[in-house]
Amino acid sequence: MIDFVTEVFETLARHGLRTVLTLFSVAWGTFVLVLLLGAGEGLSNTASFEFRDDATNSLWLYRGDTSKPWDGLPVGRRVQFYNRDLDAIRAAVPEVDHATGRFSSQWGAQKVSFGGRAADYDVRSVHPDHRYLENTLVVAGRWLDDLDVETKRKVVIIGEPVSDYLFRGDDPLGQWISVGAVPFQVVGVFTDTGPESERRMVYLPVSTAQAAFGGQDRLNQLLFTIGDASVDDSLRIAEEVRQLLAAARRFDPTDPRAIRVRNNVESFAQIQRVLSLLEAFVWVVGLGTMTAGLVGVSNILLVSVRERTAEFGLRKALGATPRSIVASVVAEAVLLTGVAGYGGIVAGVLVIVSWRTLAPDNDYLRDPTIHTGAALAAGALLVVAGAIAGAAPAIRAAAIHPVVALRDES
Repeated sequence: MIDFVTEVFETLARHGLRTVLTLFSVAWGTFVLVLLLGAGEGLSNTASFEFRDDATNSLWLYRGDTSKPWDGLPVGRRVQFYNRDLDAIRAAVPEVDHATGRFSSQWGAQKVSFGGRAADYDVRSVHPDHRYLENTLVVAGRWLDDLDVETKRKVVIIGEPVSDYLFRGDDPLGQWISVGAVPFQVVGVFTDTGPESERRMVYLPVSTAQAAFGGQDRLNQLLFTIGDASVDDSLRIAEEVRQLLAAARRFDPTDPRAIRVRNNVESFAQIQRVLSLLEAFVWVVGLGTMTAGLVGVSNILLVSVRERTAEFGLRKALGATPRSIVASVVAEAVLLTGVAGYGGIVAGVLVIVSWRTLAPDNDYLRDPTIHTGAALAAGALLVVAGAIAGAAPAIRAAAIHPVVALRDES
């Protein structure tokens, strides 16, 4: 075995430049493959990061203006949502598991104050289920509950930046702050997985805000999750809800501007499909680059076999079996591709790790990663491909006749 390995190394060493160039071509192919896989994973992470703040199994309904006349009513009417619309959706659509409305007496920020400190913050008036739509995380106190809505309690949940500014590190729970000119008691502090703007928020019970700010029973948005519904299910549910609201609010169900539906199920599935195609493209490009290197290995070995015709013929004349000759040539191919391939993998992984460590966070390529399974699969593929690349030269070497070899020697 030692003699066999020594022979393989000596054979490769006799043609140093050729061996180095072959090693580089294979290493470059695997290096490119690893970089592409890492970049593809980074793009996938970026897409998932964009959905981190919202439930991906949710439908969001926005009010609009009618663009078609209906039932004797004019064009340009503003569609209005009400509390009863949310109740109707819950009752009519069994797939709904979490639902909330949003009410705002005015779009934009409102003044929120405590003691001598005041600042403008976005105020959202919602139902308790809203936390499931926005992935809101309570870090102190509690979240809104059904009793808050039923009894129209003057309670408020504030974001961490709001708490830090108004209370300067003091415990905000139980304190009273003013939203506009109306006092509310702080019962909870939250954080959010989304951007900073999602934490600079103040949440109120929707019924309390409707009463305090003259909202009656009006809502500006309707949001709900639909469990594990498929894309087709989500489209069907969206259409059912549109029909239900069209009948209740008296607008043409085919009017595209009356209400707008943001279907996160469909959007997320589309992004996943794009990412799957991108992953397939990455593998095709990477494998194509690797194949070019492997073709070079095969061609180099064919030249090597031609140069060693006399050697192989003499070895066969002295009793060497075709199997031993095939093993020798295939071993050269596997060694070349194995060493170069794993070298390219290591180099690619080092570049990706360096990127993750040194490059700042950005919205284009987030946390590029090469999974261990993918790296091992690429390495195993290289070994198999190396054996295949060496098969044709090996068979040719094994087929050399001793007489032909001696004639070639002369």
